[in-house]
Formats: sequence, structure tokens, C-alpha cells
Amino acid sequence: MHIEKLSLFGFKNYEEATLSFSEEVNCLVGENGSGKTNLLDAIHYLSMTRSAFNPLDSQNVKFGQDFFSVKGDFKVAEKKLQVLCSYKEGTGKSFKVNKQEYKKLSEHVGRLPLVLVAPNDVDIIRDGSEARRKFFDAIISQTNEEYLNDLIVYSKYLRQRNGALKKFGFTGRTDYELLKIYDEQIIALSKRIGAKRQEFNSDFLKAFMHHYNELSERKEIVDIIYQSDVLSDDFEIQYREALKKDLALERTTMGVHKDDFKFTIEGKALKKYGSQGQQKTFLVALKMGHFDIIKSIKEFNPILLLDDIFDKLDTRRIQHLMERVVNHDFGQVFITEAREERTKAILNELNIKAEFYKVERGTVNYEGSNR
Repeated sequence: MHIEKLSLFGFKNYEEATLSFSEEVNCLVGENGSGKTNLLDAIHYLSMTRSAFNPLDSQNVKFGQDFFSVKGDFKVAEKKLQVLCSYKEGTGKSFKVNKQEYKKLSEHVGRLPLVLVAPNDVDIIRDGSEARRKFFDAIISQTNEEYLNDLIVYSKYLRQRNGALKKFGFTGRTDYELLKIYDEQIIALSKRIGAKRQEFNSDFLKAFMHHYNELSERKEIVDIIYQSDVLSDDFEIQYREALKKDLALERTTMGVHKDDFKFTIEGKALKKYGSQGQQKTFLVALKMGHFDIIKSIKEFNPILLLDDIFDKLDTRRIQHLMERVVNHDFGQVFITEAREERTKAILNELNIKAEFYKVERGTVNYEGSNR
């Protein structure tokens, strides 16, 4: 699978741009702030129906405009797909494939999978449990439509239950029948989501450990431990017994929205006891595990987006990634980099051919290949 052509209008700092890409390695070079990462985010939109960096669609409209569109021409096996994502203030977002609009955006997720390696990935380790849930949910959702639908429905009932709890706190009157309806759904969905997360973590751990051991030369023992209320045999009893606490706090205190994936090194919390190098190794292994899981399930390579990695990773970790490019383990790859000569030197040393694009203040010009 690869993207052949990308067209932007009114997207972030781009007035208008159209680019054609190689199905192998593409390098976007230019100064920081020129718009390199925005091109990766446009591709992310076409895959995941949303930005990787800005939660609100309105934040991705070019200043002074009220509309953006991102269009991509993809090739999957021998089939061509034209994907169009557009947003207009006051109207909302539209998403079409071959001119057919989706009824639900979730129907598209997983159809054109990708893996993004970006500087803010460190948040997966250093932030709270929500960052880790989002990371794993995004992977599972690209491979399991039923799981994604369960997540969406769970979030809806959780919002409604929390809204009801706040209302009860304000009025002083509790509608136990309404809570019963929400509870039945949240308990059932929690069990399904929890079971899938546990199953996935077991499979993912094998792919992750392979890469971590290669990078670290097996110098330390690491683990990913799925933690959830749902794993308890008496989860349903505990959930119902938490009602008094929920009413007092005006929020739901049990369920899979409280899950965590605990990252450990030598049995201790990675974010607390892992060195910067160990954390970077863990991150690269997470991302490569992500890639391998998608590839094995989809039976084709997802697109790989590498944002500013030459500045953020050391030589050993970059070499691990680039060796996989040399071995053709990856399909289409996009690399953003501020220092063009350094990028060419690294790729030339490894005998990797790449197409180069110069990005300057929201304009892009094709420069040719490095050899």
C-alpha cells in the first residue's frame, strides 16, 4: 500500500499544494516551522480521519480561511482509492472514498493503516494512563472494527452516566433506573474491551520484545503489564458497590476508561527508573511492534511516517530503523528532517535511494533523488 499523490487546500500553513510520491522513501526537508510535519499530518488525516497533533478539526484550517481539504490517491494491492477529507466551519467534516461518503468515520479506520514516529511519542511513557490507552486503542482499532465500535459506544454511555451523576449532584435527586441502564451497558462493554486488550497485549508483547532485545542487546528485562478492574473476578460487584463513591465524586470511578498499560524495566516503573536512552529504546520498540502487528494482520505494509527522528534518536536506534528500510521490511516511508545534507549522507551510506522535497513556508518543491 502507498500514497501516490497528495493535494492540500487551506490546510494548516498550506494555501495550496499538490505532490506526487515514490512508493519507497520520501524525504521532506526544510527549516523547523516550514510545514514538514503538516504534510505528515495530512497523510495521517487520510488514514485515521483526524489529526495526529490537534484534537479539533477547526485548529487545522489555515489562518484567515474557514475551510480545508486534504485529498490522497492511494494504491492498495492493485486497487486505487481516492480519499477526500474536508472540513468547513459551521458544517463540519466530510470524508469520502472514491466519491462515496461514509455514514460513520469509524468505517474508514484501518483501511489505510499507518505508523507515526514523532518527537511527542515520549508522552506515551511520561504522561498518565490515558496516553498509553490511546496508543494501544489506536493500534487495535486499525485491526478490529468491532473493537473500535465498542470503544465509541462505551465512550457515549460513559459521558451520559457522568452527565447524569453531575445532574444528580446538582438536583439532589438520583434516578437509579437510569443508572441501571447505563451500568448494564458499561459493564458488558468493559468486559469485551478488557478481554480484547488483554489478548492483544499478549500478542503485542512478543513483537515488542523482539525489537527491544535487538536494540538493547538484552541488557535489561522490560515488560508491558495490562492493568484493569475488569480482570478481577468480582468486577461487576465492585463496579456496583462503587456507586456511593461515584455519586459523591460525580464521575464513574470504575471501568476500562481507568485501565493502564504499565511499562516496567527490571520490575520498576520505566518513566521513573528508566534512563533517557532506555526510554527511547522502549519507544522505538513500541513503534516497531506496532508496525509488525499491523503488517501481520493486514498482510501488507502500513505507511511509515518518521518525524524528525535524526535529531531525536541516537545512531544505534536510527540504524535499527534504517536497516529495516534496507532490508525492505517497510513499504512506503516518509522522513522529515531539517538538515538535508545529513539526511543524504545517512541514506547514501546505507545505499538507500530516496526522493527529496524542499519545504519552505508552506510551499513544496521536488528536488530529485539522492542518487
